[in-house]
Amino acid sequence: MHPDLNYHRSVLEKISPHIHRTPVLTSSTLNAEFNAEFFFKAEHLQRMGAFKMRGATHAILQLPADAVEKGVCTHSSGNHGQAVALAARTLGIPCSVIVPKNAPKSKVEAMEGYGAKLIYCEATQADREATAADFQDRTGAYFIHPSNDEDVIWGQGTAALELMEDVHDLDILLVAVGGGGLLAGTCLAAVAMNPSIDIYAGEPELADDAKRSLQAGEIIPARASTTVADGLRTGLGSVNFPVIKKHVRDILTVSDPQIIEATRWTWERMKQVIEPSAGVPLAVVRAYPELFQHKRVGIILCGGNTDLSHLPF
Repeated sequence: MHPDLNYHRSVLEKISPHIHRTPVLTSSTLNAEFNAEFFFKAEHLQRMGAFKMRGATHAILQLPADAVEKGVCTHSSGNHGQAVALAARTLGIPCSVIVPKNAPKSKVEAMEGYGAKLIYCEATQADREATAADFQDRTGAYFIHPSNDEDVIWGQGTAALELMEDVHDLDILLVAVGGGGLLAGTCLAAVAMNPSIDIYAGEPELADDAKRSLQAGEIIPARASTTVADGLRTGLGSVNFPVIKKHVRDILTVSDPQIIEATRWTWERMKQVIEPSAGVPLAVVRAYPELFQHKRVGIILCGGNTDLSHLPF
């Protein structure tokens, strides 16, 4: 996959009837604290509460006509499953989601609310993939990978495309990384818009496979993780990793207490209800402030699907 601004704009045009163009938020308090300018792409205000709606919609729109009969399936701890379920329902296609047993209750209930049939599995990447493959073999459903699918990646990149259309002359783009779909899509869009932009990713210390993969130059499999950033517990894929390896300047890790502090600050000071995964980039800013001083920094707030009965603060 290579940066292609015209193609990215065609993807955005295709999915625009089915998604929100989310606003860009700022914080004068944060700008003053770090002597920088921060621009937050509010994907927690996206349909179903996360950027995942972009990639799921694009992938489903690319499917052949018989998808209406065969349906679609995926595996997800929550946000991608919700996105596929809602996009499938919008387009009149049956949807099944393989869900790890430790997925947040609020996200599970949302997937069911969007009409998905749920199939539970153990909380490992291998179990997710094996259960999904078995279901696909039995039913013929079209599988939509959460992050390692070209159509999904192009769709996710439209968030960065919109951000850079709305805010010019960014020096840095900073996003959270889990499966790598958002990060790879961001790379494709951002480099197409501005080849000199610096792209960083934030990752929980308890789920640092992306950082270790970038350092090793090859994919290091994800391990089972209990990080509070539940949306980032999955691993990179063969489609998105080459894009990430080529274009990402660094992946910076932060602890769960740092993620919780940043998430709480965003609730209290910016009045934005984000989930802990979306707090990771701000936690990175606080942990590595020297990288961002005197810079114009774009941050994608990836989601807002928080389980209010199990707040981390």
